[in-house]
Amino acid sequence: MTGYARILIFKPGAIGDLLHLTPVIRALKERWPAAAITLVLGSPVTASMFAANPLLDRVVIYDQRGAHRRPAAFLRLWLELRRERFDLVINYQRSNLKGWLLLSAAFPARCLVYQKAKGRMIHAVTNHLETLQPLGIDPSSVEMRLDFPVKGEDEAYADAFIRQSGLGNVPLVAFNPGTSSQVKCWPAERFAQLGDRLMAAGAAVVIVGSHDERELVEKIAAAMAKRPLLAAGCTLPQLAALLRKSCLLVTGDTGPMHVAAAVGTRVVALFGSMDPARSGPVGPGHVLVRNRSLPCVPCGSHKSCGHTPFRECMDTITVDEVYSAVRSILAEHSAKRSGAAAEVPNHCGGLAA
Repeated sequence: MTGYARILIFKPGAIGDLLHLTPVIRALKERWPAAAITLVLGSPVTASMFAANPLLDRVVIYDQRGAHRRPAAFLRLWLELRRERFDLVINYQRSNLKGWLLLSAAFPARCLVYQKAKGRMIHAVTNHLETLQPLGIDPSSVEMRLDFPVKGEDEAYADAFIRQSGLGNVPLVAFNPGTSSQVKCWPAERFAQLGDRLMAAGAAVVIVGSHDERELVEKIAAAMAKRPLLAAGCTLPQLAALLRKSCLLVTGDTGPMHVAAAVGTRVVALFGSMDPARSGPVGPGHVLVRNRSLPCVPCGSHKSCGHTPFRECMDTITVDEVYSAVRSILAEHSAKRSGAAAEVPNHCGGLAA
């Protein structure tokens, strides 16, 4: 098998898409430990997820709509990549024409191109790994595990947040109510009702979200009988650290779901239009909550819903169903904590009867 010294991976994608690449990075590094791996992605926000990843030698930001929109800036980046003299390029965004122009900087390197699975349902992680098959890497030999290493400063943020909140030893349950589309959202009032039940049973609730989701987070907090903790607007590494210290995350199908899975936190994932067989949380112990009785589930649409009533697949998921799933996970954590060798988050345990 030919050895590779300098590998370029191109994927200007979203949070979940990029975390799905981490097994690819791990597989390449295991096959060629001395290889220098460069990841090209689309924004400083997503780049922050790889700041502490020891398997990458470099992360390059290609801001197609911003900093690199002007030809001069694009050319400077092209020349920068050209100087690296890559011998293997893996393109995970084959529909990006400007991306192909940028990758021409690596010519005449060998190039592999990702093909989305058609006519079969496989998880995105497996699909990404299939791109490596021409290199002799068997997808089934690679552990299905996402990686999001967290730096000490982000751990310190999470520790300070919890300490200042005065939680004590109560179970900490995180909510992520926002998604990339209204089609995938669980109603805000359901999150508020769930939060009330959990806090009445002795848990603490922290609601997370992006800067743009602060209004949604405040809406849920205002509807609750007792104000929860709020952590909207923190950075992705800070979110990862906070989720790692949480007992579990209740969320729709969105990026923070994959962040939680990547740091080993269990997820209660609420799915409607999308198929979790393709995009569900990776790893053991996660719980999927879905309305399987509707004939249109899953429709595969993440942007629009032509069904009447609108978004019935999400709106018919009940608070009782989600509460039961949360309670089950907390009970398991409580049982594990009684074992001397058990490793569970600090703020985990059962709820009051």
